Amino acid sequence: MICHYWRWLLGAFFLITLAAPVAAWAQGSPNQKLVEAAKKEGELVYYTTMTLDQSKTVTDRFEKKYGIKATLFRTGGGPLLNKIFTEARGGRYDWDVVVGRGEMVLPLIERKLVASYLSPETKMIEEQLVDKQGYWTAYYVNSYVLGWNTKLVKKQDVPKTYEELLNPKWKGGQISLDTEAYGMMEGLKRVWGREKGINYFKRLAALDPVLKRGNTERVQLVVAGEYPLIIAYNQTLQRMTSRGAPVDWLPLEPSVTQVNPIMLAAKSPHPNAARLFYDFVLSKEGQEMLRGFQRIPVRKDVEPDPPRLFRGFKIAVEDPEDYKDFDASVKQYLEIFKLR
Repeated sequence: MICHYWRWLLGAFFLITLAAPVAAWAQGSPNQKLVEAAKKEGELVYYTTMTLDQSKTVTDRFEKKYGIKATLFRTGGGPLLNKIFTEARGGRYDWDVVVGRGEMVLPLIERKLVASYLSPETKMIEEQLVDKQGYWTAYYVNSYVLGWNTKLVKKQDVPKTYEELLNPKWKGGQISLDTEAYGMMEGLKRVWGREKGINYFKRLAALDPVLKRGNTERVQLVVAGEYPLIIAYNQTLQRMTSRGAPVDWLPLEPSVTQVNPIMLAAKSPHPNAARLFYDFVLSKEGQEMLRGFQRIPVRKDVEPDPPRLFRGFKIAVEDPEDYKDFDASVKQYLEIFKLR
């Protein structure tokens, strides 16, 4: 009897011992050797296109958590890429981590300015949002969806598919479209094939949509009743819906989803702090911060607010390869909508 008891006790000990690392990982505990090495470096330089106040909140939390000084630089995608290239030409490699836009990925890879890194946090992120070679991981996403003014269009009359959107009754300035929705066109070309994708956008252009730059202002105009329909980011539309504005949205499937990737510098001056920050923003804590910013997190265990922002519909993730010939994509889009 005593012998059986000790066997049970020994077995329980081994089970607890084996379970401990799993439990630690599940709770998002970082690698302590990495933490110690990062603290010795004592500094992190972070370049980003994300809103300044939100980015600063993230770096402030990182500083407080690890005692590592974080230097933040924020600007738009084009200017940020130019800054990185200019610094590299001058032999300067100041930055450690960058969060940007999808079109930045290939140019940085081609110039060997980003390093491969597969964070342990990617185990909680869908495969299609993680580069197989480790050059980028989605930090947050936006999906192109169809929005409508609920006072002008009854829900049963809202187009439910891309084809229904081409109904002639929506002709003549009734659809708001971004002048720079190149990613949506390239995403659908990849899913449908080049010919079908281009043909669709030509048919859409024949409806004479109203072309205007940006999402926030266009959504506000739809709320004001300027246009009944809009193609925009679901995050921007949902923000107004949650405030009780007369606007709602639904995804046209597949919904082209823009990835805002995080990347590690190939010549990072603080490589350990860089990996620690990379892990931090992809951790449950980091992704819950994003949700608090009303952005769309990518972790499986962090629900968007509301969940429908990234649950329950088919997506087509923008691939960096979609931007392989970015100038040609822009030219094609502008020609289709007679913007030049």
